[in-house]
Amino acid sequence: MTTKRDYYEILGIQKNASPEDVKKAYRSMALKFHPDRVSSGEKKEAEEKFKEISEAYAVLVDPQKRKLYDAYGHAGIDSRFSEQDIFRGADFSNIFEDLGFGSIFDNFFQDIGFDFFGGSTRKGGRSRRAHRGRDLEVRVDLSLEEVAEGVEKTVSFNKSEICKSCKGSGQASGSKKITCPVCKGSGVIYSSAGFIRMGQTCLECKGQGQIITKPCPNCRGDGLERGKKTLTVKIPVGIRSGSSLRVRGEGDESQGGSGDLYVTVRVKSHSVFRREENNLIHETTISLVSAVLGAELEVPTLGGKVKMNIPAGTQSGTVFRLKGKGITDIHTQKKGDEFIKVDVEIPKKLSSKEKALFEELAKLRGQSASSQSFTDKIKNAFK
Repeated sequence: MTTKRDYYEILGIQKNASPEDVKKAYRSMALKFHPDRVSSGEKKEAEEKFKEISEAYAVLVDPQKRKLYDAYGHAGIDSRFSEQDIFRGADFSNIFEDLGFGSIFDNFFQDIGFDFFGGSTRKGGRSRRAHRGRDLEVRVDLSLEEVAEGVEKTVSFNKSEICKSCKGSGQASGSKKITCPVCKGSGVIYSSAGFIRMGQTCLECKGQGQIITKPCPNCRGDGLERGKKTLTVKIPVGIRSGSSLRVRGEGDESQGGSGDLYVTVRVKSHSVFRREENNLIHETTISLVSAVLGAELEVPTLGGKVKMNIPAGTQSGTVFRLKGKGITDIHTQKKGDEFIKVDVEIPKKLSSKEKALFEELAKLRGQSASSQSFTDKIKNAFK
């Protein structure tokens, strides 16, 4: 990945340079590196240099973009503006009008693929580059069981599609396109602020440079119609909450192609389990007798209940592992585990019989063995 140079360094100016200094520096360098003013062997290098200095000028001549760049550098500009938006509002040809080079620079911007104000000037009016449709998002809720098994979900959403009546032209039968009377076919309305000439998309023709005399009654001239779409989407095993699945070409349609649909998953909380990565956590409580003497415990898993042995002397907070009873990893297909945390329930109140048994237990502590009859007494007392 190529690292961008500092805009001030590119134009050879200081950070406190005035807008007039920015304009002068760009004018001087643009004249020097214009591809028509160098030899054929230097043309490619000159084109790249011209792009670089033009981008630097477009940012530093715009007060808002310059403030953002001074605060955050290239990251601030790249995160907020597309390539077209960086140049939007900066009128380059006006800088060279007094030298008669305006049209030369307009033609050059077309040749190297720059698309100012979302389009490029052509003979006979302004034509816009067709952009792909917008991406869309729809959300689905899943249970933990659906995540563990994988599932197909039906989703419904609204999207824009090419109008079937006019096939996207926006024109009714017998209609024609005429030059926009507001922008005179340029697609842009200009305003001046000192030496800076600003432009914005013409609202009358939406930047097309032409208007339709008789719009399609179905789409009202937009070329697109809004409708409801239903799809069945396969949700893979092990997907995590917050993940998105991309369905290519199911976003809004446009003349430049369709956007994509993103299906974002939200996994609902579970009454029995808590998920951590691909493992499941389950907490349960056992009696004091089970902890002391050991027991066989029936515990839940996503595949049904299973039996687990609790060894004698189990302490409160002990965690047991059931291997392979967790969630399948979406990438490796390896199964996680289920962890059972047990808490020992300590009786808050004891009957006289229970109290007597604990007193008897206290007397026996320290002896090498306890009688089987006492063990049976304990079990029967806490049933």
